[in-house]
Amino acid sequence: MAAPAVSKGRSTETFVDNKRKDDIRMANIAAAQSVADAVRTSLGPKGMDKMISTASGEVIITNDGATILNKMEARQPAAKFLVELSKSQDVVAGDGTTTVVVIAGALLKASFGLLTSGIHPTIVSDSLHKVSIKAIEILSAMAIPVELSDRDSLVKSASTSLNSKVVSQYSTLLAPLAVDAVLSVVDPDKPDLVDLRDIKVVKKLGGTIDDTEMVKGLVFDKKVSHAAGGASRMENAVIGVIQFQISPPKTDIEQSIVISDYLQMDRILKEERNYILSMIKKIKSAGCNVLLIQKSILRDAVTDLSLHYLAKAKILVIKDVERDEIEFITKTLNCLPISNIEHFRAEKLGKADMVEEIALGDGGKVVKITGIKDMGRTSSVLVRGSNQLVLDEAERSLHDALCVVRCLVNKKFLIAGGGAPEIELSRQLGAWAKVLHGMEGYCVKTFAEALEVIPYTLAENAGLNPISIVTELRNRHAQGEINAGINVRKGQITNILEENVLQPLLVSTSAISLATECVRMILKIDDIVTVR
Repeated sequence: MAAPAVSKGRSTETFVDNKRKDDIRMANIAAAQSVADAVRTSLGPKGMDKMISTASGEVIITNDGATILNKMEARQPAAKFLVELSKSQDVVAGDGTTTVVVIAGALLKASFGLLTSGIHPTIVSDSLHKVSIKAIEILSAMAIPVELSDRDSLVKSASTSLNSKVVSQYSTLLAPLAVDAVLSVVDPDKPDLVDLRDIKVVKKLGGTIDDTEMVKGLVFDKKVSHAAGGASRMENAVIGVIQFQISPPKTDIEQSIVISDYLQMDRILKEERNYILSMIKKIKSAGCNVLLIQKSILRDAVTDLSLHYLAKAKILVIKDVERDEIEFITKTLNCLPISNIEHFRAEKLGKADMVEEIALGDGGKVVKITGIKDMGRTSSVLVRGSNQLVLDEAERSLHDALCVVRCLVNKKFLIAGGGAPEIELSRQLGAWAKVLHGMEGYCVKTFAEALEVIPYTLAENAGLNPISIVTELRNRHAQGEINAGINVRKGQITNILEENVLQPLLVSTSAISLATECVRMILKIDDIVTVR
């Protein structure tokens, strides 16, 4: 029988090659996974630290996921997603930057398995979205409400955050300090808003982390200007923050003045002296006895001559105040910055009981302003450390602890740590998957198993047997012990709430939602187009 002739009008089916799209997707997943594996070992209190050597020769030792990924130069576009992911977790919650990347890596691995089974990426992506919504419901149901007046709980959660850091042995000092610092800047009228820019962390090399302290007032990592025998302490200080220069004026355009005889030179010097003196008289007449002078780019903010006259007028001078510190200083002192000598009036000045230069034991000096009248809602922390690496890491760890307390101020719920919420999620999502039909149920079950990566990694990093620990943990949770978690110190499973291992609910919920969002984005990409 002859084959039927194909009519000219109808186009035949064409074969579409999906190989390239799959390859791109797999390459993206592999790249993102390798980034996640890089930070996996630094998860938890027994996690390892990373030493990062930058191109400029700078060395950083850190345990903070966001810092590690930030310094890693990811070239592959999908790997950059994970770097951005840890940054956004840093912005939202401040802590859990390693956790979020590890969860994303585990979800990607699970997605990889589902895709190779032939499930369509859109179905995988939609299931993941449902998982994230359900997970946040489960976590919220587990959470324990906390009041801001309950200082102990706040300190416990801050010290949990610090326990995984290089400076963990100082958590008993830094955790209460972080709690007090945040509570001192909370505004009763707007209790949900905490701006961490109101807490200034001043780093000073020397001493040990034990010497770190919180200062009610202002701290400057500068010396008082001692030119011409100026004072180095001032009681009942009246403080002016100025943004103009106390030095002879310059012409606006670059030009030179030719002087032919000494009389003219004398007149110029006399004019300069009178100009500076008239400024200082105005400052003195307003009752000001401490001057904070902003750094100037155009010309010297103060000259030797003006410092001499200021010392004569018994005015204490702190010069070279950075421009971006001015806002914090004026907010703390409750004064206004003064940009012109004509506006120098008493009502623009701040008042404090004491401004003094304090010598630290190792030759360094700081200036402290204490007893400020009508002080704004700010606070300063002076961090000490034996070397620059420790100092930088102490600042990063303190920032994480401050963020944890801020999370609790924003969303007043606590949740257990130590892998307990993840195992509980895994168990409840696994049970939920049995109710769902078709592909979705299969996908949800796979993702539920993927969440076990957190307790698994915690156990692995602590040198325990991860398989037996996670199996035992599942067993405990199946028996209804919701708060059973891995106690890394004892190397066994205990009720983690009794061990005071707590974290804010916001850290866990944002980690889940951000990680799923990131993985869904990677799954939806099927081609990379490079534009030259």
